[in-house]
Amino acid sequence: MKKKRDREGVGVAYIHLVGTIALKGGKITSLTQEAHAMLFNPRQTCDFSRGDMAAYLQCFWGLSLSLSLYFIHSRSTSHVYVVYLGLSQFRDPLVTSKSHIQLLSNVFSSEEEAKQSTLYSYKHDMKGVISVFRSRVLKLHTTRSWDFIGLTLYSSEVTPLQLTYGDDVVVGVFDTGIWPESESFKEEPGLGPIPSSWKGKCVEGEDFEPKKDCNRKLIGARYYLQGFEQEFGSLNTSGNLEYRSARDFLGHGTHTASTAVGSIVKNASMLGFALGTARGGAPRARLAVYKIISASFGSDPPLAPFFSSSADIGSFHAMQLGVSSVFSAGNAGPDPSLVGNVAPWTIYVAASSIDRVFPTAIVIDSNFSVMACLAENWNKRVAKRKIILCFSNRGPVLSAGIAQAAVLAASGLGLIFVEPPTKQIADVDIIPTVRVDVGQGNKIQIYIGQSSQNPAVKILPSKIVIGKSPAPVVASFSSRGPSPISPHILKPDVTAPGVTILAAWPSKTSPTLSPHDDRRVNWNFQSGTSMSCPHVSGVVALLQSAHPDWSPAAIRSALMTTAYTRDNTFDSILAGGSREVSGPFDIGAGHIHPSKAMDPGLVYDMKTRDYIIFLCNIGYNKNQINMLVLPSLGMDTSCSRARQTNSNINYPSITVSNLQSTMTIKRTVRNVGTKAIAIYFVSIVKPHGVEVLICPRILIFSCFKEELSYFVTLKPIKISKGRYDFGEIVWSDGFHYVRSPLVVLVNTSNDDDPNTVFSSNTTAAS
Repeated sequence: MKKKRDREGVGVAYIHLVGTIALKGGKITSLTQEAHAMLFNPRQTCDFSRGDMAAYLQCFWGLSLSLSLYFIHSRSTSHVYVVYLGLSQFRDPLVTSKSHIQLLSNVFSSEEEAKQSTLYSYKHDMKGVISVFRSRVLKLHTTRSWDFIGLTLYSSEVTPLQLTYGDDVVVGVFDTGIWPESESFKEEPGLGPIPSSWKGKCVEGEDFEPKKDCNRKLIGARYYLQGFEQEFGSLNTSGNLEYRSARDFLGHGTHTASTAVGSIVKNASMLGFALGTARGGAPRARLAVYKIISASFGSDPPLAPFFSSSADIGSFHAMQLGVSSVFSAGNAGPDPSLVGNVAPWTIYVAASSIDRVFPTAIVIDSNFSVMACLAENWNKRVAKRKIILCFSNRGPVLSAGIAQAAVLAASGLGLIFVEPPTKQIADVDIIPTVRVDVGQGNKIQIYIGQSSQNPAVKILPSKIVIGKSPAPVVASFSSRGPSPISPHILKPDVTAPGVTILAAWPSKTSPTLSPHDDRRVNWNFQSGTSMSCPHVSGVVALLQSAHPDWSPAAIRSALMTTAYTRDNTFDSILAGGSREVSGPFDIGAGHIHPSKAMDPGLVYDMKTRDYIIFLCNIGYNKNQINMLVLPSLGMDTSCSRARQTNSNINYPSITVSNLQSTMTIKRTVRNVGTKAIAIYFVSIVKPHGVEVLICPRILIFSCFKEELSYFVTLKPIKISKGRYDFGEIVWSDGFHYVRSPLVVLVNTSNDDDPNTVFSSNTTAAS
């Protein structure tokens, strides 16, 4: 996240919140034509006064204008709605709140009813409404991972990056809250005072006392429950064992926050596993947590339009204010086009493995039972003192958790779970579980079938092995591209560690969240793109601290162009869910390389105008865009008469989703290297069936921060339809290697005339 320097040079991050209200319990028998026109008036502007991060923090979700209305049809149903009001020049919060009530009085039967329907009202003012959308509950999407990506903590030669940068940056985390007693949130030695420009605060609540629980590390903590409770009922009656405060019960928020910015903690482990020094990506950065009852954000396709999404709206405003937003790509893999977050002004992160595994030896002279591991298929025979062998494809059994529940019901002692090797992920289980691949499972079953008596089985303690397995490997669950609503923008952007990640955990919560699990731990393993996302957030904090003048686009560019696509065996990164080589739709530009990103050589920068062009190209008009853009002198919000391809915006990757004829694309790079005079030469890996021409082939920079442009001409030379091919463009001065993925779908097939000759040209850049 971007920091803003005050007069004393101290920086603090803040995130801008979109202008909104939240309402509850209203009853509307009808909407008059005037009220409907006012609610959906696109000519409305709205702004907010500056306050703490909670007042702007819309980087990840958004608490936009929120209505809880129920319409009178055959029956009444109450829902919470988010109403986006846009921006205005007014900054008085009292005036803003009154204007919200006045607006709603045109919809409700009285001003009093409008007041009763308000859940949250933020520091905005308005004359109308840009969009209204239903409030949604979204999906939740360490000791080794930071060493694996090159951020070693102890070095006799130089001060590690993690100890050099970050204390002037505030990272905001929207998740399930925080467990403040965790050692991950203690103050680092030598950590200075809270930046004077920080306006946030810690809010008191159930079992959360700001004076005791907050410090110079955890400097902000808020919680938002009203929207959830209006939709689903009180926390006390909804079956959710939660705190009415920023305190975390589910553990997800504690885990992600400690992964991003957790302090250094020695001898961390989960029941002895993965013993080592735990820390976040930026252990000296400050932390502000915002508990929202739903968790790490994303939704599976079909996706809403960009500005029907509170996350997209908030992150757009954050981008304008210089704040980087990082999202998880989603956990809907390995099928294509299910990436859940795709806005081009943010960073979306896939998940991949690290080089740590936990092999477990099974010595068989067996005491096995073989069963279809679904509780409804149990034959009621008790399996006491027996190990159950379960095949995931019988049933089918979608997860080891389902099989474990069946084994528990049968009073089994443990489980050997057989599943394809591409889906195996070490996890914390409610009963002893060993995961084996299908080949191993078949051997075990054959041995049992050939045994003349009931043999015994011995499962030895698991070991910890580092550096012996190919890594990274893309997680099978990690959502893949291409983007379903903006196919000319490559998503995800990068991949990062997200499999079996050890991080902080609430000490009163079981590691599995199962009512059958009475264990309590301070550290826990979790897997998901929600784990890879804070890895990138921590690195972004380091980059912003080291380069305070870099924009969010420049930071994203540094991460993407320095990412790598080879694993620790120097072979191509594999795609989980298959045994195939991964591609840009699996890993984006590749796996993050933080130390390289610190000095990328060149960056592809983007400003608000670039995103305005993107919005124009997908159908937004000037009036709508004016409602979304923060007022700025000289800002051009116009749209050209003819729409262009979004392949032409200055993104670090190049994606063409419909190449029918020759087209030319422009890119501009800025010299951010350590040398004023730099000469870069280009090399090309051509996508199959595409001729690629770069002009010029040499870029000569004569000063720092100089910008130069080049053009990429793509010509289809094959008959094809619906097939993506991949290549890359690399600019190098001999030290830096600035790599851009090149993703092209050649669409030249003509079913009526297979001998069609393609000669027309399309130019996307002058």
